[in-house]
Amino acid sequence: QVQLVESGGGLVQAGGSLRLSCAASGSTFNFNAIGWYRQAPGKQRELVANIRSGVYTDYADSVKGRFTISRDNVKNTVYLQMNSLKPDDTAVYYCKAARSSVGGVTLYFWGQGTQVTVSS
Repeated sequence: QVQLVESGGGLVQAGGSLRLSCAASGSTFNFNAIGWYRQAPGKQRELVANIRSGVYTDYADSVKGRFTISRDNVKNTVYLQMNSLKPDDTAVYYCKAARSSVGGVTLYFWGQGTQVTVSS
């Protein structure tokens, strides 16, 4: 069973930075994709950033140029460096991973989430 544990959230002023970490219990190399989603109060959960096939990255338009996703295969950890934070970035941030299983089924795993609050 895969476990994802996020950390690094907190309270920061607008314009500040935070780095989120997602530690996976298995090798991140075996994930088809791993990345970050967020959910603000009253809003749907949305993709923030994603690494696919270990190489390709995707970013939400709202965070391009400010956020960077990266991974450390030795530490089995994925990071989200968040710079120039805005109050609109306030949300619970979740780590999500996808892995292919027997029969072509894709399994999805979620972390418990970490709160990011950006004050104006």
